[in-house]
Amino acid sequence: MDAIRKQLDQLMGANRNGDVREVSRKYYDRDVCRLFLAGLCPHDLFQLTKMDMGPCPKLHSLQLRKEYEEAKAKGMDNYDHELEETVERLIVECERKIQRALKRLEEEDAKAAIAISITEVTQSKEVLEFSKQIKEKMKEIDTFDFDGNTEGKIRATEEVDKLKEQRAEEQAKLLLEAFNKDRVLLVNSLQTATQSTAPAAPDARTQEMINEKLKKAEELGESGMIDEAQKLLDEAEALKKLGARPQPVPDSAKMSTHVQITDQKLRLCDICGAFLSVYDSDRRLADHFGGKLHMGYMLIREKLSELQEEKNKRRKVDRTEHDRRSLRLPSFKVS
Repeated sequence: MDAIRKQLDQLMGANRNGDVREVSRKYYDRDVCRLFLAGLCPHDLFQLTKMDMGPCPKLHSLQLRKEYEEAKAKGMDNYDHELEETVERLIVECERKIQRALKRLEEEDAKAAIAISITEVTQSKEVLEFSKQIKEKMKEIDTFDFDGNTEGKIRATEEVDKLKEQRAEEQAKLLLEAFNKDRVLLVNSLQTATQSTAPAAPDARTQEMINEKLKKAEELGESGMIDEAQKLLDEAEALKKLGARPQPVPDSAKMSTHVQITDQKLRLCDICGAFLSVYDSDRRLADHFGGKLHMGYMLIREKLSELQEEKNKRRKVDRTEHDRRSLRLPSFKVS
């Protein structure tokens, strides 16, 4: 119930019923969520999933976020470090889950599963363009929310949902192309496993015939009958290539080979740690990319990259400013 109320508050405002008294707050108050002010609260990401953290116990306010951003621009406050630590901890937990899953599968079969790089496989101009449009629309939603434009916010939210669905379908198509290559490799592996790669040794009767022909060819060669000897040698060589009659493969052996190959169909998403199958349909893959769990971890990873990039820029600016000040300092000669 609290989660539904919070969603309505974010969509229509806390005073949607006209029964909430305005309380004067500052962005630095203890009951204000610093992570939300810094750009991302994990409580909003995994609602109704197995990673659901429940509603955030602290206040989320776009007005206070604006005040915080103004103070941050003036160098008064900066909560980026707190947000960076939080999202980094979530990513570390996800990476541990991925490694545990890989280790468990490798104990059964060294090639049972691999962690595929979703970011590499599913990158295209279309996907990047969808992501860019989604970010722009999200900014519009915040603006509409701040201005109290409920109709505009609802319309922009619907557009964002449509863009996310289109991006998920495009990502599913790209991943399906990669999985199609995996399917071909699996089929080839199955065919190779069920076929004998080396000819079997001749049975006792065939070997006896080969020995007789070789012995007779040797005798003919000593007698000067070269053509007849060569003919017997060719016949002996042909018998060697025939080999033994292949024995039927037991059904149990076929089943074990099939199980070993089909175990290799699993792939781990390196974004959220979910299992995917190379035999999944495009609809199933699109549901994965559009799911809250995958999108939540994707936003967390993107936010961490943004925070680290911004931190590196600040360090570069500070270093440049420090060098500039050092050049301005007068030098004193020691007499």
